[in-house]
Amino acid sequence: MSLKDFGGTRFSVYKKRSEGEQMSFISYLINGISLGSVYAIIALGYTMVYGIAKMLNFAHGDVIMVGGFVTFTAMTSAGMHPLAAVLLSAVACTVLGVVIERIAYKPLRSASPLAVLITAIGVSYFLQNLALLIFGADTKTFQSVISFDGISLAGGQLKISGVTLVTIAACIIIVVGLTLFIRRTKAGQAMLAVSEDRGAAQLMGINVNGTIALTFAIGSALAAIAGVLLCSAYPSLNPYTGSMPGIKAFVAAVFGGIGSIPGAMLGGILLGIIEILAKAYISSQLADAIVFAVLIVVLLVKPTGIFGKKIQEKV
Repeated sequence: MSLKDFGGTRFSVYKKRSEGEQMSFISYLINGISLGSVYAIIALGYTMVYGIAKMLNFAHGDVIMVGGFVTFTAMTSAGMHPLAAVLLSAVACTVLGVVIERIAYKPLRSASPLAVLITAIGVSYFLQNLALLIFGADTKTFQSVISFDGISLAGGQLKISGVTLVTIAACIIIVVGLTLFIRRTKAGQAMLAVSEDRGAAQLMGINVNGTIALTFAIGSALAAIAGVLLCSAYPSLNPYTGSMPGIKAFVAAVFGGIGSIPGAMLGGILLGIIEILAKAYISSQLADAIVFAVLIVVLLVKPTGIFGKKIQEKV
């Protein structure tokens, strides 16, 4: 082999390596968007409840776990079709969200934020321990509800799984649908009115209690869908499955501007990308620390988040 041939071979190897690195980066980016889409769907529940009821429902992450277990049980024990199991999960979590709001949060409507926060933590531990009693502490293998294999691009160098495609599509559809619901329907307009001024909305004849209950119902249904998508991508399920994703989704909501639907979507996707890239290029052990470091930086630089607005209170 001549020096010229050797140089050409070396360039070819370098070019293939460069293309491989580019494909790997694109793959990480797509996986980050997929994970971020799950965070975004969960964050929508946080941002809706906070924006309308002005409270942080830290039990929201455990509703994800309940949704996963309902789907798992419906598919394995009852032999239900995956789509029917997902619908049952959404209905069950919707009812659960309304029950939690009526029993735990409605009596504290005029209480201090600290009392509501402590109650939310109590509800979270209650759901976790109830799941421990019913399902045990063993981690269950979750069967994906998505049978679509996915697609291959760039001559097979880039493969995108069906779960990834469905998750991203579901996030986009949910955000668009929720935005249209709030802007175009009477119930959505009632939510906006309650978020602006609860007292004035009540004087105008809006059912404030019903509007807040509807907000919890929608947020809990979204949590069920997010739980199914999360467990389909990472096929394991236990009573603590929703804890860390719930906290990260709260970080995403703060990152994007809690109370903003576009902010929840953008914050979730950015956080998912940061987490996946941190695992790929820095350290899988430090990925969670990096995610929470993002929250600290955001609170220091822009406390209201990307789309958040400063609220001036009259005294």
